[in-house]
Amino acid sequence: MTDLTTHDAASGAGVLELLRLFESNSDAADRYAAAQLDQAKAIEPVLKAFEVLPTDTSRKPGPLSGIPVGIKDIIATADMVTTNGSLIYSDHVPAADAWVVERLRNLGATLFGKTVSTEFAWRHPGPTTNPWNSKHTPGGSSSGSAAAVAAGILPLALGTQTLGSVVRPAAFNGVVGFKPSFGAIPRSGVHPLSPSLDHVGFFARRVDDVAYALSLLMGSSDSDRHGQPVPAFEVSVAHGLSPLAAPRLAVVRFSKWEKAEAEQQNLFDASIARLRDAGAIVEELELPELDRVNWNTINTILESEGAAIFADLVARYPDRTSDKLKGLVETGRTHSATAYLEAKALQEKLRTDFTAQMANFDAVLTLPAFGEAPGGLHYTGDAEYCAPWTLLGVPALSLPAGFGRNHLPLGLQVVGAYRQDLRMLRVAKWIETTLAFSPGLPVVKG
Repeated sequence: MTDLTTHDAASGAGVLELLRLFESNSDAADRYAAAQLDQAKAIEPVLKAFEVLPTDTSRKPGPLSGIPVGIKDIIATADMVTTNGSLIYSDHVPAADAWVVERLRNLGATLFGKTVSTEFAWRHPGPTTNPWNSKHTPGGSSSGSAAAVAAGILPLALGTQTLGSVVRPAAFNGVVGFKPSFGAIPRSGVHPLSPSLDHVGFFARRVDDVAYALSLLMGSSDSDRHGQPVPAFEVSVAHGLSPLAAPRLAVVRFSKWEKAEAEQQNLFDASIARLRDAGAIVEELELPELDRVNWNTINTILESEGAAIFADLVARYPDRTSDKLKGLVETGRTHSATAYLEAKALQEKLRTDFTAQMANFDAVLTLPAFGEAPGGLHYTGDAEYCAPWTLLGVPALSLPAGFGRNHLPLGLQVVGAYRQDLRMLRVAKWIETTLAFSPGLPVVKG
């Protein structure tokens, strides 16, 4: 059972706040990760965010020294089990780290265990609960990472997104979730679901923190042929990002707007009014072709590629794979090669078109989800508001902005043009500063 009370928001320190503290207080830096491990152990019986917790929280040198980082459990770790959310891999310890894990080690981060993922980042959920109310889903597939950050255990965690698996759980848990442009972070060592769509992303408490993470973790790898690093940038630990004041915002509602909960709609409209009053130039933008075709297009690509990846696994282990995964393979096999290639060509066209459509805007403002996290743990929520931007491979970020009728978090989604991650992040920083909303921390009690 989860008690729904809230700590002082200051107790949920972000990455840059911690790094500034650690500069002046080495004892705090040495103790922080161990203290967070104690907290994790205390609430894990309710939260269930981790497949495995760390055994070593000692501090290492580097730009992320003293910062505990959760690793989604489809991302390979050579010294910890990587289950991929699957019974098949329950005892699997990879021979090598994923590219992003090796980079984190080199940056001095404390690898804080493996966070729960749905099975192979698809739809069969794990046991993780929403820290705001344990009777509600934390979202998927990056459920453990989102919940651990929301509960205040971690200031930073890795997730992945193929449909909506960073942005949506971030919205449901009241944290910042950031999916960089496609190819910005190599996926070598990350179990694939759909290589044309898979992204590595982050959960944190502040926009500055995910921007700092991207600045350190962007790169390229010969083993990830889709890699296309975004232009390099730096984030000051002392000052964070410089906000992009008075941004030009395109409001995108899509035809599915009427499906959104009334509280989500009202929060969105109220936020737009506040941003306009603060100097933003706000215009409604319709994207009729993207609106009409994105869901079928992204699912044709995902299902086709997913079937190719998992068909043999499902055949070999019918008793250790879920009906959800079997259904993915079955549906994917119904798509012809022509349909797949047409979907891939349309993906490229839509991305090119969107670049032109964004010529007069700094960012898009839209919804991250239809409202609060659904009740129960068997359904992780609808990804329809995330899918268009994942299909395009453009940077997208969920920002906490309020609460719904059940006192569960609601968010906003900020989207940028392809490979314009820094500009989008600067807009998100301005929105975050202007709205000045912090959900605080839920208190999770067993």
